[in-house]
Amino acid sequence: MINLCEYLAGNEYPGRGIAIGRTPCGKNIRVAYWIMGRSENSRNRVFVEDGEGIRTQAFDPSKLEDPSLIIYAPVRVIDGKTIVTNGDQTDTVYDFLKEGRTSEEALRTREFEPDGPNWTPRISAVIKGESVQMSILKSEDVEGSSCIRNFFEYESLKAGTGRFISTYKHNGNPIPSFEGEPMEFEMVCQPFDEWSNDIWNALNSDNKVSLFTRVINIETGEHKSMIFNKNN
Repeated sequence: MINLCEYLAGNEYPGRGIAIGRTPCGKNIRVAYWIMGRSENSRNRVFVEDGEGIRTQAFDPSKLEDPSLIIYAPVRVIDGKTIVTNGDQTDTVYDFLKEGRTSEEALRTREFEPDGPNWTPRISAVIKGESVQMSILKSEDVEGSSCIRNFFEYESLKAGTGRFISTYKHNGNPIPSFEGEPMEFEMVCQPFDEWSNDIWNALNSDNKVSLFTRVINIETGEHKSMIFNKNN
């Protein structure tokens, strides 16, 4: 079990990441999703509220180059299910769930991002009550010739623990994709605002762009969110 903030503080570039944990009291689920960037185009973004979810938008529209992989809705909610992803597969999952189908079915229609030589993985999560589904779609090789789809289902997160997945292992050229199952981390007893600030402060100051956090009451579904943007 890792200390999430220590791990992030020691990793210059994990890329985009999703962390989901259950508070020690067992009553709440906390969610964190962040984006990072190395290029000016990637860094030219902010999170804004959009209904029950959020979307990305250009901080300076005049500097926006290619919006295809950086402008999307990372978080959407449907029928009490919170969808969190690092790309427009959020909409694919949302549409499939709306039709009564599964997130796995939705993601089998998608693959990693077409940004060779990195072939950035698509990471996704669906939270419902105390259960969490996570996935990563990544390239099998450096040519991007085939997609590996890994699905992980946690029927009931244990109180005081969480799971974390990111697009990359660390910085590089090309950037190596995340490997293995989502990492287990400890959820310590601390206020939601403090937990959110700790994650934001742990992310590399040069490469971090935005962070979204949410706490969800498992029984009632009531939630509170925070947004951090480097570009204010």
